[in-house]
Parts: sequence; C-alpha cells; structure tokens
Amino acid sequence: MKNRLWPVLLSGLSLQAAAQPGAADDGPPEGYPPRWSIGLAAMVSDSPYAGEGTRVVPIPLIAYEGERFYFRGITGGWRLFSGESFELAAIGKFRFDGFSADDLGRRELADNGVDHRSLEDRDFGFDLGFGMKWSGRAGELEVELLADATDTSGGQEVSVQYGYPFAIGQGMLTPTVGASWQSKDMANYYFGTLDKEIARGVVDYQPGSVTIGHAGLNYFRPIGSKWSLLASAKYSSLPDEIRDSPLVDRDASGSASVFFGLSRGF
Repeated sequence: MKNRLWPVLLSGLSLQAAAQPGAADDGPPEGYPPRWSIGLAAMVSDSPYAGEGTRVVPIPLIAYEGERFYFRGITGGWRLFSGESFELAAIGKFRFDGFSADDLGRRELADNGVDHRSLEDRDFGFDLGFGMKWSGRAGELEVELLADATDTSGGQEVSVQYGYPFAIGQGMLTPTVGASWQSKDMANYYFGTLDKEIARGVVDYQPGSVTIGHAGLNYFRPIGSKWSLLASAKYSSLPDEIRDSPLVDRDASGSASVFFGLSRGF
C-alpha cells in the first residue's frame, strides 16, 4: 500500500542530507545547502496490516532549504531558533499512515474474524507541532512533538531519535535508534476498530496508547558538486497492543523498509 511508505521513508532518512552539496569549486560555499534539491528513489517495504504484503514503489524526492523556512518531503518547518548545537522549529507534517480497506487481504482478515466489507479506510492527516535537534561530538538527538490538526485521529505523537554519523570513505553512515509514542486516540484510529465497524459486527478492539521502537541505518554520499546518493534501512518493532489488532497480520512482529535514492541540488 503506497500511503504507508511515505512516513517510513521520510522519518528514517532526513531529506536535509539530499540538499547537501559536494566540495567542488563550482558548488555553494562549504556548509551552505542549495535552496532546492530534486530526485528519484525506490522503496521496498512490508506492511503489518493483514494481507497487504510487500510493495516496491518509486518515490519523488523534493527538498527546499532557506534561511528560516525549509521543506523536506512531507515536513515543512520554520526555524524559531538555530544555533551551533541546537535548533528549534515550528513544523507541519503530512501523515500518510493508515490504509485503504480494498488493499487488505480478505483471507487474512477472515482468519482474524473480520469481514473486509465491514471496514472503513484510515485517512491521511496533517500534524502541527515542534521539532528540536541537538548535535555535537556525541551525535545527534531529534525530538518531535506533534498533534493531529485535521481531526483525522484527534491524537498526538512524541518521537525521539538518536543518531551517530561517521565517515566511511567519501560517504557518511548514521546508525539510528529511536521510539515513537502515540496517544490512545491516534493508535485506536490506525490500529483499532471504529464505532461504525463495531456496529457492523467487527470485534471491538482498542489498543490504547502505544510505543513503537525502531533502529536503522542512513547513508549519504555526495557525487560531484550537485548529486547525492541516499540510502536507508529501518526496522520498527511492534508492541503487543498492535500485534493483537484484528487489522494486523497474525505473524507480524515488526515492519522493515529499504530505500535507495539519487538527488540533485540547485
């Protein structure tokens, strides 16, 4: 399902890296990103939802970096404070979580006691909040505080991620580890059953608030003064509250994704 892939991609790999130039003389001054970068990528991801399986999807990469405003894929931000080691920004972020009921497997849902005809789609949303980033010799720590601004789920999310970048040849490899906490309203919407569905006979299941841990690797390598190679691998471990959902595959313990992309800065 395509709409599940965007958040996996863009939470696992910062598009700020796609905007970084090389060291050639005809590029922007060292350390200053170009305003725009565009590119293409491919994503392979498995979905925890019942019967959805694995998808291979082409994805456009678009990023803009200004002095205050930036846009990176699904996230836009306005820097309220930017220092050498700390940045605070007001952010808006599209949320492409959820599913189309037609994309789920009828047999897998039936094994969970669910009639696919009784399910509603889980819609896109848009979140508003704050993003903070600390960086130094010990690595990078990023925190996001988000709330649903479209009343899709009516929930909130707090995410924390730590990464430690180090050079490998001409590239940069960053192992990451983190976790996302979703409020009960958000988790119940995306992994629980809705009132309309329950009225049609679907089991009443509400996971409540959940915490989803993840680990991954990001890789960035400049190619000349304008081009960049990006790659990412990420694994998210699902808590029992999600694994027990009738909307999720019985044997799903986590979700993995792999991403490769090529981007050009302007």
